[in-house]
Amino acid sequence: MITGSIVALVTPMQEDGAIDWVALEKLIEYQIQAGTSALVIAGTTGESATLTVPEHCEIIRFSVEQSGGRVPIIAGTGSNSTHEAIELTVAAAEVGADASLLVTPYYNRPTQEGLYQHFCAVAASVNIPIILYNVPGRTACDLSNETVLRLSKVDNIVGLKDATGDIERGAALIRQLSEAFAVYSGDDPTALALMRHGAKGNISVTANVAAESMADLCRYALAGDFEAAQRLDDQLKGLNQALFVEPNPIPVKWAMAEQGMMGGTLRLPLVALSDNCHETVRIALQQANL
Repeated sequence: MITGSIVALVTPMQEDGAIDWVALEKLIEYQIQAGTSALVIAGTTGESATLTVPEHCEIIRFSVEQSGGRVPIIAGTGSNSTHEAIELTVAAAEVGADASLLVTPYYNRPTQEGLYQHFCAVAASVNIPIILYNVPGRTACDLSNETVLRLSKVDNIVGLKDATGDIERGAALIRQLSEAFAVYSGDDPTALALMRHGAKGNISVTANVAAESMADLCRYALAGDFEAAQRLDDQLKGLNQALFVEPNPIPVKWAMAEQGMMGGTLRLPLVALSDNCHETVRIALQQANL
């Protein structure tokens, strides 16, 4: 089971929008050296919605190669087309991804039975572990606790990224699941709260700029040292909020450019962070000692 801080890694891009492979290699090294437990590649934060299918597959292959087995690579392979989700997940498995992260089908608004059948179809196509991803604020599609419980009985569906921010709901689900099924927070501001209820880690945007702090926070929380974890959470609180002052990954890419980690280019329809938000993110970085 993968536990701890799992970064939802950005996709660095050159000024013309092409993937910046040199910067990506450096970001992978930074995360590994900082103690991050696993990398999510080509997820929401990685701007998967604007990657072509060949780019999507190549960025996963590249990341697997660069990690060299030092940390697990979790490939974002979700789609609102079941056929495309299967295509991407099979491709990720073929290049050596350790697991797949599958977001609920966006825009289509399937029923719970449709969601169940969708995830079962993808799971049947590969033999790598699959982590479900529920983020209804972005997809307009909510995966119910009851459907998660049904899906947890599928052999290679092993976890859930819960980005609802609803701690009571998440805690209720964790109580009903077996210990073999991992629930991860997908919401930085409430991640520690969910780990107090048994979540196995945090799939984090904030870890892009605060990898070591987030790794330590998760390590303390999973060891039951919630006092130490709370101190780090307090330090990161402002940053966790500021990185969502505009839609992700706009603020985090600006923050990474501000830190000199990479350029801040995004692909349309996303555009650079609004001028009136710069100081908010900058102050949050300073408060987090970054």
